Amino acid sequence: MAEYEIPKDLVYSKDDEWVRTDSENRLTVGVTDFAQQQLGDIVFVELPEIGLELNVGDTFGVIESVKAVSDLFSPVAGTIVEVNALLEERPEAVNADCYGDGWMVIIQGKNEESDLLTSAEYRKHIESRED
Repeated sequence: MAEYEIPKDLVYSKDDEWVRTDSENRLTVGVTDFAQQQLGDIVFVELPEIGLELNVGDTFGVIESVKAVSDLFSPVAGTIVEVNALLEERPEAVNADCYGDGWMVIIQGKNEESDLLTSAEYRKHIESRED
């Protein structure tokens, strides 16, 4: 199996997004190292308007690489409060630093249950897909 960075302080969706929560229930969302490696060189990222209301599983954008175009799915419910404008000019930031400068959106979360995975659970999830 290839090596993927899966930080222990984040939670993950089965659609290969990561979530970092701050003290005000603001949720930073991006794509995982596994996702960006599978996609290859990212050439375009389309992100939503601020204020968009999302439910778990809603499409909130598109990521395009030299290999494929993929929808981005919200791992949580809430309202978009910030988008990463850097990605309009530098979509390759997703490849360079998917857990840092390559984040996608910040969502003001609703306190709803979701099926997010721990880092260990996410690692098992991607290993099962590579078999």
